[in-house]
Amino acid sequence: MKSLTCLSSNSSSSSSSSTSSSSNSGPMATKRPSLKAHNRIKQIFRSATNGGQTTNGDMTTSVNGNHSAKNGAYNKDHDYDQSLINRKLPKELLLRIFSYLDVITLCRCAQVSKSWNVLALDGSNWQSVDLFDFQTEIEGRVVENLSKRCGGFLRRLSLRGCKCITDAALKTFAQNCNNIEALNLFDCKQITDATCVQLSHYCHELLRLNLGSCIEITDLSLIALSVGCVNLEHLNISYCDKITKNGIEKLAMGCHNLSAFISKMCTNVNDEAIGYLSQNCKLLRTVNLHGCHQITDEAIQNLASNCLNLRYLCVSNCTNLTDQSLISLGQQCHQLVTLEVSGCNQLTDNGFQRLARNCHSLEKLDLEECILITDNTLSHLANGCPLLQNLSLSHCELITDEGIRHIGTSSGSSEHLQVLELDNCPLITDSSLDHLISCYNLRRIELYDCQLITKSGIRRLRYHLPNLKVHAYFAPATPPPSITPRTRYCRCCIIL
Repeated sequence: MKSLTCLSSNSSSSSSSSTSSSSNSGPMATKRPSLKAHNRIKQIFRSATNGGQTTNGDMTTSVNGNHSAKNGAYNKDHDYDQSLINRKLPKELLLRIFSYLDVITLCRCAQVSKSWNVLALDGSNWQSVDLFDFQTEIEGRVVENLSKRCGGFLRRLSLRGCKCITDAALKTFAQNCNNIEALNLFDCKQITDATCVQLSHYCHELLRLNLGSCIEITDLSLIALSVGCVNLEHLNISYCDKITKNGIEKLAMGCHNLSAFISKMCTNVNDEAIGYLSQNCKLLRTVNLHGCHQITDEAIQNLASNCLNLRYLCVSNCTNLTDQSLISLGQQCHQLVTLEVSGCNQLTDNGFQRLARNCHSLEKLDLEECILITDNTLSHLANGCPLLQNLSLSHCELITDEGIRHIGTSSGSSEHLQVLELDNCPLITDSSLDHLISCYNLRRIELYDCQLITKSGIRRLRYHLPNLKVHAYFAPATPPPSITPRTRYCRCCIIL
């Protein structure tokens, strides 16, 4: 069991200890220990922290509370080891070594001796803390004690998944750690707008904030952030479905440096909200609107016209979008690297032709369930997007071997293509796999429910690409071939 004993109770050491001040005094001319001493020091560090064992007088104590008696010779050797480290390494150098340790190891070191406790719990060692591994045991007092210990040293804190954290603990945190730059509160479901108000009052250096799945957050939080956290660059409000265009308008007017806006499944985000963002936050490079059902072509046209540096755009399951969105992106956003349009079932070959004509930097395309596209789209992508690394065509039921031939035999794919997803493409056969043999960097291919793919076809592909991971299963044909021939479906009505 991992332990956070050193954070859940107050300690005599503080973030303003003399060791931290001396460590900032510049380079020190310390005598380098001999090779023998150096190896011995490494061995001591390893043994002192291995398994969480710590010394306490004549008894060895493990972090999980188990006790086992040790003979006097061991304690004598261990005391000598401790003395050796303290003699050979000045406190400043020990402090530098501790700065490379993770949370668990720091907590172990803090229980080795009094001197190590002071060094390990010095605030300068706790500039970046991720408590996700301890999420089930993190309570408010842990965050409060951490904030008091770290103070102004703490720059990055992740509390993702810590469902017991409340506004009270984060109020103390905001007051003590006013130099925080990145704060992850994803899935901290008990926090409310009160937390963002405190961040606005005290944490003016905040650059990155993740409020995803904090379901009590409303427009009041965005209004507060727009006043006190004007340097904000990255904001995630995914699944905060109480946020509306009113909060986003205030955010956009106050936080002009915003470069990443993530609002997955924010059902009240509409064209007007995205209009405010695109007109006031022209540095936007990452936008995720997955599942924002009110979004139409108007929002994408605004983004394309104002945010020319856009690199990542996800509009998956925004089912109102048409080819006009792709045309706008193709005309304006030539630096686009990732485009995810899964479930946008109104998009056609015409839109992707216009997109591929100018977006030559595309590396990832998710076209899953774009049910109207045909082999023509793949021909345009093969010619216009030579850097494609990741392509998803799952549930694109009109794709045939000819389309895969365009992709597989293009000069760009042979060098760059790494992931290809073809789940539920019923017209794909082993011939498609043969067309991919020259894609020597291909690392993963998805073939679930491709009924015409055979094991021999996969074996042949794996022979040429031995590092390839093939994800597929072979369901029995329905109905069995011995009873009746396989039904052929006419798809002309879909094509027309």
